Amino acid sequence: MDLSIIIVSWNVKDKLRANLRALLESQTKYHLEILVVDNNSEDGSAEMVAAEFPEVQLIANSDNLGFAKANNQALKLASGRYFLLLNPDMLVEADTLEKMLTWAEIHPEATVSGYKLTSPEGVVIPQVRRFPRFSDQLFIILKIPHLFPVLLNSYLEKNFDYNQAAAVDSVRGACFLINRFAWKKISLQDYPLLDERYFIWFEEVDFCRQVKTKGGEVWYSPAAKLIDYVGASFNQVGRYKKQGYFADSMIKYFLKWQPRWQAQVLRWAWFLLGVKLPALNKLNKN
Repeated sequence: MDLSIIIVSWNVKDKLRANLRALLESQTKYHLEILVVDNNSEDGSAEMVAAEFPEVQLIANSDNLGFAKANNQALKLASGRYFLLLNPDMLVEADTLEKMLTWAEIHPEATVSGYKLTSPEGVVIPQVRRFPRFSDQLFIILKIPHLFPVLLNSYLEKNFDYNQAAAVDSVRGACFLINRFAWKKISLQDYPLLDERYFIWFEEVDFCRQVKTKGGEVWYSPAAKLIDYVGASFNQVGRYKKQGYFADSMIKYFLKWQPRWQAQVLRWAWFLLGVKLPALNKLNKN
């Protein structure tokens, strides 16, 4: 098997149906399998996949397990040389998969690669970012970039050229291609599992940091293009709940990768905004 496509879905039945149809109509010489993990959708998504796409492997969870854990369920079953983590609200073009894998085959140094994402109107969606630093995350919490957006220019790679391939720190998890053999070479692990401490957010940047720490490379390439409907699933979550997920994952990321005092200061900053988080020792054990 050349490519295992893994889609974690939650309450986006129509977007998921369009996504699967486009994938199955792809014009490519590569052999692929599709695995859908449904996180206890209430809109009939799992039933739709079972009825309309019998060739798709379906995992129907009885609870919402979050993004990392649900992806790991499928990664442990996948058999491809490449794993593509793909959001359900994405839409491939007829030649997207062919161009994506052709580029990846030519660039085996890319343990992870991301590709050009555009809005339905054709506007490029920025996705390349530097690894989070204490200063830029504190600015985000305190909403200082609302007044001085230039403070995040470095973190958001504002000058990045999305028409050129380049090695980068991280790419979005919405379209996240992992070279299985490149990962195994640097990690000695069969499956590239995400850190399940993260329910949502920061899991892809965490994985990219693991790759680079172990000596692998993360790349962006414009060789293939996808349409991104940006957050169709997560837009259903209330603002304060989303903020809680984001804060929780941010602190866990800093506990893992940065000095402990940085996580503590960020936790205090969230507290000042009314976001209550568990003590650091409890966050660290999740």
